[in-house]
Amino acid sequence: MSSLPLPNVILITADQFRADCLACEGRNPVIETPNLDQLAAEGARFCHAYSAVPTCMPARAAILTGMDQWNHGRLMSAGSDFLKFPTTLPEELTRAGYHTGVIGHMGQSPARALYGFSQGTISADYEKWLELHSGGLYSYRGHGISPNSWVARPSNLPEHLHITYWATSEAIRFIERRDPTRPFFLWLSYIRPHTPFDPPAEYFHMYLNRPDLPEPVIGDWADDFARRVDDVDAPRTRLKPEEIRRARAGYYGNITFLDHQLGRLFLEYRRMQPRSYANTLVIFTTDHGDMLGDHYHWRKSYAYEGSARIPFVIRWPKSWNIQTGQVRTEPIELRDVMPTILDGAGCEIPESVDGTSLWPLLRDETTEWREFIQGEYTHCYTRETGMQYVTDGREKYIWFHHTGEEQFFDLQSDPYESKNLATDPAVADRMALWRNRLAEINERRGDPRGQGGRLVPQLDSDAPRLSPNYARWKEAGEKWLSRVQ
Repeated sequence: MSSLPLPNVILITADQFRADCLACEGRNPVIETPNLDQLAAEGARFCHAYSAVPTCMPARAAILTGMDQWNHGRLMSAGSDFLKFPTTLPEELTRAGYHTGVIGHMGQSPARALYGFSQGTISADYEKWLELHSGGLYSYRGHGISPNSWVARPSNLPEHLHITYWATSEAIRFIERRDPTRPFFLWLSYIRPHTPFDPPAEYFHMYLNRPDLPEPVIGDWADDFARRVDDVDAPRTRLKPEEIRRARAGYYGNITFLDHQLGRLFLEYRRMQPRSYANTLVIFTTDHGDMLGDHYHWRKSYAYEGSARIPFVIRWPKSWNIQTGQVRTEPIELRDVMPTILDGAGCEIPESVDGTSLWPLLRDETTEWREFIQGEYTHCYTRETGMQYVTDGREKYIWFHHTGEEQFFDLQSDPYESKNLATDPAVADRMALWRNRLAEINERRGDPRGQGGRLVPQLDSDAPRLSPNYARWKEAGEKWLSRVQ
């Protein structure tokens, strides 16, 4: 790739997008994502992609730095400090001559810190835009739904005022106004399909009365959560069938509306700059999924497939002569985004990066790859459900580090984790393998949850919410701010 022109790069993330909500995956009988399906057909889809810490701030830190969670410091969404990382993806691309920009939700602190981008337009700018363009007649929160609620309804806004439409318009404007003497890198970070479940009315009703709308999967281990919690933001609750139907219709509607807006983006880009479009690398992924009522769980931060498994689609310029339509089964993680983009742009990958470029896989230049992904979340809404997990996409071991409880799933025969095999003697050897792998990782990184080759539950104390590296990058950030403020 080094002999070819430097590619333009568009990284698209859609917050809280379940992996099984790509229609081309074939698991969801109703979802429509024609533009993302085309993107996958023109490139590749990784079906065992995961978010190691499946919530906003840690996942986006992995994208931004290429580091694993212990090294970037965020083991959960805690800490609101400015972190001065060794380097970031936009810093490296800016250094290589790219015009870089971010639109939407970057998920770091402070909200307007650019972390190496040349320019940025954030979600907070949308509210001012909406007030201006609606003459004050519309409010972003006029639908009355809180931002983490399972409650769903059509948007109170006309389609052209919806935040998904706005983000697309800003992306088109960035491409139109970019520096034409340099390649560009754009991180287009949509906040939807993250709650609230509020698509434009047409997209909500597209799904509401579908007779084949998927119902939540309820595992044989989920009885403890089978109770109604009268809280519109409840992360675990048993809802009425009509409430679940509306939530899923709203979520799917947000996805299809977003997909159609991607079609609008690509259409306008091709029209304005056909040669640049042909030389553009596109990656589509997310920070995490949404449980959507599976096992009575909602939202994210869980190790389960609805939360931790993510879509990952990559399309490259045709001139690169790489086989298209690939469906890859290697386990990958968000830390792989940065080295993949840098490698594709002909840049050296910094030593601080823990992820690995995907190009050797896509070019069939190697058969060597990591065996599994390790993830965690130290406080999943309640202390008792803080967890660590390890998976290769075919099996998954989950360990709850405060209680010592375990779960083990055969994802090939049971992709929605409905049967916990942890007490099945037939998988005892497999359980021991995964348990030892997790203990080894913890011990190697100095985590008290791994000692002497064994997992050590934190029964009377809190597991680390942030790794020691968080304090390291925080101190570097404080020193940086002392020079500029």
